[in-house]
Amino acid sequence: MKKTLIAMVGVLWLALFPYSQVLAQEGSAGVPAMQARQVAPNVYYVEGLSELGSSANQNFISNAGFVVTPEGVVVIDALGSPELARRLIAQIRKVTDKPINTVIVTHYHADHVYGLQVFKGAGARIVAHEASGEYLNSDTARLRLEASRQDLFPWVDENTKLVPPDAPINGARKLVVGGVDFEIIPVGPSHTPDDLVVWLPQSRVLFAGDLVFRNRIPFVGQADSRQWIESLNSLLKFPAKVMVPGHGPASTDPKQDMTLTRDYLMYLRQTMGKGAAELLPFDEVYKSTDWRRFEKVPLFKAANRMNAYNTYLLMEREGQ
Repeated sequence: MKKTLIAMVGVLWLALFPYSQVLAQEGSAGVPAMQARQVAPNVYYVEGLSELGSSANQNFISNAGFVVTPEGVVVIDALGSPELARRLIAQIRKVTDKPINTVIVTHYHADHVYGLQVFKGAGARIVAHEASGEYLNSDTARLRLEASRQDLFPWVDENTKLVPPDAPINGARKLVVGGVDFEIIPVGPSHTPDDLVVWLPQSRVLFAGDLVFRNRIPFVGQADSRQWIESLNSLLKFPAKVMVPGHGPASTDPKQDMTLTRDYLMYLRQTMGKGAAELLPFDEVYKSTDWRRFEKVPLFKAANRMNAYNTYLLMEREGQ
């Protein structure tokens, strides 16, 4: 009863507190700053924090991008809470008043999709891989949302919902909006079963989603790291001038940053695979592994052991 009352008070507070005042306090204590950064003509992104998601940072831990065309705006990913999506729209409005035409979802992880309902309410259509449906209908998605309503309150609450795509795709697609080409390319199952990247051939900008983590250790989770590595090898062939990763700052040296994520995944597979093949206990394998190349990368302590354990289990399955 007490929790319900707190939630109701939180919702009322959000309804009554003018959004302009929230923007005025952006960057002050408790409100992480958001600023659109231009990476090419009419191409922008906002950069999430190199942190774990929390109520304190509004789950602003991932990137999102947007492209302004003569016919409207195309957004890539929707961020990790409805409030962040509203703030992203405010950033878009500083650049253009054109309607938001489409949101392309690189994958259905919470930090990229909890803002979708705001864009849907603004009239945008949602494009994602059809494999997202399996996640959307899973206990994993339901339980994650339930936990997020507690851990990320009041930014994620009982009114936050998962929004399915309007236009699910199962292969490469070219979307043309206002004369701008958006090549939507499936690259999963890699980080997730429904991974997409978005290539803008005219500006040579690649939105890589969570296939690339920059300036932080990747989150491996239940990834298919072998396919992830193959997908990165394919992306390395793109003539990209700029790459916007799913996490971390945009890169003007995409090959170097893709290679670092790939090399980390390869090292996990090499070291954990050797231990699994020799039937050594995971704790022994982890303790004896030389992590010096990666241990100074942000979030190493938070993520590396779980990444290694999941990879160890994966290599056991692959070796059966």
